[in-house]
Amino acid sequence: MKQTIQERFVGYHATHPEVYAAIVRFARDVRAKGHRRFGIRVIWERARWFLSIERTEGEYKLNDHYTSRYARLVMEQEPDLRDFFEVRNLRQE
Repeated sequence: MKQTIQERFVGYHATHPEVYAAIVRFARDVRAKGHRRFGIRVIWERARWFLSIERTEGEYKLNDHYTSRYARLVMEQEPDLRDFFEVRNLRQE
């Protein structure tokens, strides 16, 4: 049976905790500059650059389908970033 996007995301997140850490770090950087809300896509691309170019170890492929799931996870787990990202309802798979 084919895995859902959510199932693939859970596996990816478990294997690559550094992606979550980078997103949280960059979101907090943005928040410290005075932004109350910000787009996950900008932070996602910053994390992609950081993990793929600035860090020399590992090869990172950040699947664009995971951006909204990371936004939700960050807002759920990081009290200082609650409501930081605007999210829409997820489509049914």
